[in-house]
Amino acid sequence: MPPLRRRVAPVLGLTAHLGRGVQRIATDAAVGRMRTVPRRIDDLDAAFLSGLLGREVESVTVIGGDAGTSSRARLALTGAGVPASVFVKMPAATAATRLMGELGRLADTEVRFYRDLAPRLPEVPVSHGGIFDALTGRFVLVLEDLTVDRCEFPDTLHPLTVDQAALIVELLARVHATFWERVPSWAYSASGDATSLLTGSLARTSARRLAGRTTIAVDNGRFINDHYRAVAALIDAAPHTVMHGDAHPGNVYFRNGKAGLLDWQAVRRGHPSRELSYTLITSMTTADRVDHQRELLDVYRCALAAGGGPELDGDELWDRYRQAALYAYVATLITAGMGGMQDETIAFEGLGRAVAALDDLDTVKTLQANV
Repeated sequence: MPPLRRRVAPVLGLTAHLGRGVQRIATDAAVGRMRTVPRRIDDLDAAFLSGLLGREVESVTVIGGDAGTSSRARLALTGAGVPASVFVKMPAATAATRLMGELGRLADTEVRFYRDLAPRLPEVPVSHGGIFDALTGRFVLVLEDLTVDRCEFPDTLHPLTVDQAALIVELLARVHATFWERVPSWAYSASGDATSLLTGSLARTSARRLAGRTTIAVDNGRFINDHYRAVAALIDAAPHTVMHGDAHPGNVYFRNGKAGLLDWQAVRRGHPSRELSYTLITSMTTADRVDHQRELLDVYRCALAAGGGPELDGDELWDRYRQAALYAYVATLITAGMGGMQDETIAFEGLGRAVAALDDLDTVKTLQANV
């Protein structure tokens, strides 16, 4: 491809992608009421859920809900053969949040995941049905209600123990082994997508916003922010597998001594080092990570091979893990700097761990030496 075309093509792709998202939201506002997919949690009725679940639902009651990149709720159901309660995800309430979801293809990705990939994976919430409307961006995803079982849900403020982290990396290894070099065509890399053009500028804007608001040395990653697409392409170099894409502690659960993963809306293709660094950096205290990350990577390598994946070289995985720490930094920087996606206490705790990792892993130096 000629140099000019290489520079212009991503811009055109981003413009088209943004336009598609805006068009879906506008179409939903204009003609959405004529579509069969409901718009809000309160619009879900027994007739629609009966068709989606393939079993007759007699009644629907909202137990409770919250909002984030999507609208979420627990529903109580009655009817022969239907679960007593389910967890439902639908479009976000505001247009701005919906556009963010459109940029990340969050709804389409998660519905595809549960349709195409989830049946082959362990410890994934059971899907009772899902639908995505490509015209309006509306979707409904009905999952098992994990709260009725004895599940433990950690978060950033309650870091994983070393034993819990080992369960997570073993689960990631099984996911990665299942799809090693067998990634579906709809899963794209974080660096290869047109929206990666926005990431560097969002990171720089976030760093400026955070100046004076925190003692965390966010500027330590300036090289990453200024050269994001180049360093992201470096850590996304093949071989590839399917990655969860957002395996921070808020998307993890433990049940019956096993680890599980929630929120599969950010599924990507990529090298496992990106996922491993992001997960360990955001999920553990810095001290525990520094003391145990090498042994946890060995746990991962053994589990990957045992699951049918390749036998990765330990030193090579370590080098790529150090480079891939940039992902935890950029993700937590933008989350903290832009606001609205997480509680501020959680966002700043994650950012602090990510900045610490840049230093103790010498991430910027190894990136500078390889870009």
